[in-house]
Amino acid sequence: MSAGPAGAIRRIYLDQTHLRGHVTGIERVTLDLFAPERLAPHAVHPVTSRSLPGMIGAQQLTLPLRAIRDRDALVLFPGFPPGPLCALAASRCLLYVHDTFLLTRPEDLSLRSRLYMSPSFALALRWCPNLFVNSRTTGAAVRAVCARGARVALLRPPVRDAFGLGDLSGPAPYAHGGTVRLLAIGTVEPRKNYPAALALTAALIRAGVPAELHLVGRVGWGRHAFLDDPPPFLHRHGYLSDAALRDLVASCHVLLSTSKAEGLGLPLLEVQHGGLPVVAPDEAVFREVLGRSGLLIRPEEPDAAASALMAWLSGDGLARAAGASRDNVVRWNAAAAGDEVRFHRFLAGDPAAYGAADSVVASADFG
Repeated sequence: MSAGPAGAIRRIYLDQTHLRGHVTGIERVTLDLFAPERLAPHAVHPVTSRSLPGMIGAQQLTLPLRAIRDRDALVLFPGFPPGPLCALAASRCLLYVHDTFLLTRPEDLSLRSRLYMSPSFALALRWCPNLFVNSRTTGAAVRAVCARGARVALLRPPVRDAFGLGDLSGPAPYAHGGTVRLLAIGTVEPRKNYPAALALTAALIRAGVPAELHLVGRVGWGRHAFLDDPPPFLHRHGYLSDAALRDLVASCHVLLSTSKAEGLGLPLLEVQHGGLPVVAPDEAVFREVLGRSGLLIRPEEPDAAASALMAWLSGDGLARAAGASRDNVVRWNAAAAGDEVRFHRFLAGDPAAYGAADSVVASADFG
C-alpha cells in the first residue's frame, strides 16, 4: 500500500453504495467493522447511493475518479467489488472479501451477480494488492485465486449483540416429547440449501419427534419449489425487525444452517449471544467459526443428522450447548479485536502490522 509515515492520518473513501434497503450480514459488517468512528482518527468520506444505477455509477466511475484525483487517499470496498478503473490506483485500494461464492458457485448466482458482480470480483482479485478476509477459510479460497504478490490478511468482524439477546437465559426450555423448534436465518436463495433443512425437520418427525422449522429471511433469487407447497411444519417469517427476531430466538431451541457455502456465517455467531445452540454442516468454515460449540452434521444425510441432534439435546445437552455458544462468542471477539489492532496499524502506515504469521494468509500456509 502506498502509505505515509507511521502514525499518519489518511483520507479514506468508504464505499457504502450497497447500503440500501434491508440490512443483512454483509451490510452489518460494513456498518460495524468499517463505521467512520471505528476508523478514527482517519478522515472517512462515505460514498453512498440511492438506487441500483447509482450504485453501479459510483463503483464504476465516482470512486475510481476520487482515487485517481486524490493521490494520498485510500479507497475501502467493504461490500461489493470495485470497478476495473480502480486498478489505476491499485496500491491504495483495500478490498474486504466475505467469500468467493461469486466464483465458485455460478450455478447458484442471480443473473445480476453473474453479469455484473462476478466479473468485477474476478478482475479485482487479479489487480488488488490489499485483500482482507473474514475468516481463514475465506483467506484460503482467496489465496488460491488472487495475485501471487497480494497481501491476504485476516480481519475478522467483531460480533455484537445485534438482536439484544444477551439477557436471555438461553434457548427455550425443552422436555422429552415436546416440539423441537428449529430456527434458520438467511435470504431464501439456492446457496442456503433450505430443502436440506426441511428434510432434517421431516426426519425428526418421522422419528417420532414433533418439530417445527422457523425460517427468517426475504425471498431472493432462484426457483424454490418448497414455497409453492410448503409443508405444515414450515413457518415463514420473512424479514423481521431486530425486536421481533429476538422474540423468535427466545422461543426456539436450535439455530440450524444447511448452507452449501459461507465465508463466515454471521448469524450463527450473533445468536450465540443468547446462548442458542448452533447446528451447521461439517465444513471447514463452520469448524473455524464454531470451534467446539456447535453440532456439525452432513445435511445430505437427514436421518443421521436428526439422530445426532436428538442425542445432542438429551439430558443436559441443551444447557451445556448454551454455555458453549456464549463462550465461543467471547473467543471469536477476542480474535477479532487483535485483527482490528493490526488493521489500524496498517492504515497508519506501520510496515510491521502484518509481520506475524497468524495474521496473514500466505501461499505457504495452504500449499
